[in-house]
Amino acid sequence: MDSPHINRQFENIQSIFSGELYYNDSPEHHAVRLAYSTDASVYQELPIAVAVPKNENDLRVLIDFAKQTGITLIPRTAGTSLAGQVVGKGIIIDVSKHFNKILEINQEERWVRVQPGVIRDDLNAFLKDYGLMFGPETSTASRAMIGGMIGNNSSGLHSIVWGDTRSHLLAMKVLLDDGSSAIFEALDEPSLFSKLKQNDREGEIYRAVNALLSDKGNQATIRQGYPKHSITRRNTGYALDLLAKPNEAFNFSKLIAGSEGTLALVTEAKLNLISLPPQEVGILCIHCHSLIESLHANITALAHHPEASELVDKYILDFTKDHPTYRYNRFFIEGDPAALLMVEFRDHDVEGVVNKANTLKSALASNNIGYAYPLITGSRTNLVWDVRKAGLGLIRNLPGDTQPVNLIEDCAVSPEDLPSYIEEVQAILTKYGTKASYYAHAGAGELHVEPLINLKTADGRHKFRAILAETAVLVKKYNGSLSGEHGDGRLRGEFIKTVLGEEVYLLLEKIKSIFDASSIFNANKIVRTPPMDKFLRYETDTSAIHINTIFDYQKQENILRLAEKCSGSGDCRKSHITGGTMCPSYMATREEKDTTRARANMLRQFLTHSTKENRFDHAEIKEVMDLCLSCKACKTECPSAVDVTKMKAEFLQHYYDANGTPFRTWLIANFTKSQKIGSYAPRLYNAVIKNRVLSSLVKGAIGFAPERSLPEIGNTTLRKWIQRQKPQDLAVGQTVYLFCDEFTDYNDTGIGQTAFKLLSALGYQVKLINHKESGRTYLSKGLLRKAKK
Repeated sequence: MDSPHINRQFENIQSIFSGELYYNDSPEHHAVRLAYSTDASVYQELPIAVAVPKNENDLRVLIDFAKQTGITLIPRTAGTSLAGQVVGKGIIIDVSKHFNKILEINQEERWVRVQPGVIRDDLNAFLKDYGLMFGPETSTASRAMIGGMIGNNSSGLHSIVWGDTRSHLLAMKVLLDDGSSAIFEALDEPSLFSKLKQNDREGEIYRAVNALLSDKGNQATIRQGYPKHSITRRNTGYALDLLAKPNEAFNFSKLIAGSEGTLALVTEAKLNLISLPPQEVGILCIHCHSLIESLHANITALAHHPEASELVDKYILDFTKDHPTYRYNRFFIEGDPAALLMVEFRDHDVEGVVNKANTLKSALASNNIGYAYPLITGSRTNLVWDVRKAGLGLIRNLPGDTQPVNLIEDCAVSPEDLPSYIEEVQAILTKYGTKASYYAHAGAGELHVEPLINLKTADGRHKFRAILAETAVLVKKYNGSLSGEHGDGRLRGEFIKTVLGEEVYLLLEKIKSIFDASSIFNANKIVRTPPMDKFLRYETDTSAIHINTIFDYQKQENILRLAEKCSGSGDCRKSHITGGTMCPSYMATREEKDTTRARANMLRQFLTHSTKENRFDHAEIKEVMDLCLSCKACKTECPSAVDVTKMKAEFLQHYYDANGTPFRTWLIANFTKSQKIGSYAPRLYNAVIKNRVLSSLVKGAIGFAPERSLPEIGNTTLRKWIQRQKPQDLAVGQTVYLFCDEFTDYNDTGIGQTAFKLLSALGYQVKLINHKESGRTYLSKGLLRKAKK
């Protein structure tokens, strides 16, 4: 593809495109494109462009552009997909920034109308006052958006009661491949006949799909090829089996759910809502002697109608044993179980919860299943779920290149088939000398099995393909679903034919062609996918790469390994509504390049592939690091503890080595020196920085925004104030050493005084440490060598 020619075409549409476009090789544009080259999957491919549309007209411009150029459009929201759905050589359309409005709510009829960029947890925070909620709850619910949940037909922990996204999707507004809009909703027979008569693109689609589904041979093919009806998580291919269901209103929304943006662009969705669940909750924690025993416990548990039935194996549990936080959350674990089945019950009173749990406990004991059954109730159930969730992040901190991979984690079978299915999966893994972790949705028949594979080696990539190929045959044997909630994408699309059969696969290709004859919507996903072991994030063994650093990275092995720990799960994309700190710059800009994920990925890509002697010397890295506040929230809130603050400081020092240190950087780094001088005449200093004219001149010279204030200096320093305290004011108890950094000494003296008074009142003798300058300002600006001195 001729890049200059394509760039000119992008330039031509900028006058009619009101959003943002990134398409060339300038550092700004290239950085954004690189940030969108990955998601939460193992795939990586540089997009031709990234578009951030503001309105539907922008989407129509992009559709017209795609038809003219043949470049496919890849819709994206939070980018937490695990099968590479939003990775590809096309135009990434990020609707998360501007299509994020809750448009309408009807409390009486229990529905809400939203745009695709609305975050699931934010939506439920809004709905809480109405006593309602949107049921499907992915593990990424704090940043997962409705558009992505529709694309993958997301489910979640409570899906056996609350259902999946498709089951709550009442209607949607979409843009078709000619740019026209359509409303897909439940149609009675007269309404369907009316649609079939329409003389437009929507009418063409209805007629073609109706003809396909009316064919008796196709109906038989669908009945025979699709998973058995007892499987609720059935997301392999397109949902033709559900669209063709007799005695149900025809609704294209069922088909669009799980279609991964390959058939149309969703601009609005009308969602069914459910009542908030009963307040009283309890989790019966069934301790089992083996993984297979826990799966038999699951079959028994489902007969008692729980809200959730989730499994965690010993491999994951062991990672919580020595963790400083999670080891205390293990209070309910007795002995050393091979697996835990966590079964949740809810009721309007505690007695109801206890009765339900005791009934199940008796059934298990009478069948000699399990050896311990503690019941945890109330708010302490959150600690139980924390153990279930925490281990997943912890296993992604494994040292070395052999890591758990998303591969066969989304396969679903009937719960009664799960014990036999998992035994056969274990045999496949043993055949390839591979271990795995087992966890999650036993109640829905979908156990997340994550094999540990080194994708940087040829042997690892061979196992990657072979294990999925053999598991697909196994899924077919149990008449299961290759994908339950994570989607087919480019990971499992290649094996849909194995599970559903050749004839069904041909029908899927016809559906794609009916809706999108020119493949302008997310081409090569679900059908006609590239080989699943191509365009991997890791295709190079990086163990030989040596990077000299100033910080010590031995705990993380090296700086590249630290950057590689980012799985792309997108925890750094949550909003202020959900809570937490990570990532403040993204919360302000809502731009992917300002996420912790983008920063880690940018470092990883250049540290791996740069041909420069100084691998840090790239303006693209500077582009994504620029707004990082070095708040360190990522070190604690990122499940993989990716410490971007540390890596940013490292990057800046090496970048300055190559490009020189900017004057403003030097000035801020030496801020404490100016404060020390100012402390000799604090009133004069404060008068200058608070004077409107003089402060504007100072800020203009430094390059600060005129709206921001400058730090004032206290009337005295903390050290001088403590020296003036009378002997009777000083405690004589145990000694506490107070570290007096420069900001507390010069600027936040009042805070230091309060700390001193409190400690003294508590009976402590407070002593100041005589130390060298802390180096905080040098560290924050990346002057590590100065800080080290």
